[in-house]
Amino acid sequence: MSVSRTLLALLEPGPRHGYDLKRAYDGHFAHGRQLAYGQVYSTLSRLLRNGLVEEAGVEHGAGPDRKRYTITDAGVTDVAQWLATPEDPEPYLQNTLYTKVVLALLSGRSAQDILDTQRAAHLKEMRELTRRKKDGDLADQLICDHALFHLEADLRWLELTAARLDQLAKEVRS
Repeated sequence: MSVSRTLLALLEPGPRHGYDLKRAYDGHFAHGRQLAYGQVYSTLSRLLRNGLVEEAGVEHGAGPDRKRYTITDAGVTDVAQWLATPEDPEPYLQNTLYTKVVLALLSGRSAQDILDTQRAAHLKEMRELTRRKKDGDLADQLICDHALFHLEADLRWLELTAARLDQLAKEVRS
């Protein structure tokens, strides 16, 4: 996910302080991985330098001064273009698991053990996501569904590969 464009889009409704942006980001997108304050302020600094945001005032208080940021027209255009651009599908044509299976076959180790271990790890993660989904709000449910669908596809690949191990062993050893 593009943190800079996410923060930029969170400024569209109106000016905000870095602290408010962090809270909004964490509330909508963090799901256990909160954004560091340093990352928020370094990102705002880059957006400011690139002309995508500008300072909208400074509030003086008991603590450090709090700058408010607002999105510029160029920032609005950038967000609109980003939102309209489809994400690249990730086909995983060269992944680590496939490499491990082939290397196991080449070295005489059990590729089936690798697949079984991976299947167990996937099922464990799927159980955890299902629990989280059950107890979560709509955002958690949607994020968990996305992850579960990807894990289900991986499980299908594991089953298909297990069924073809003998054939794959012949091909990689020839």
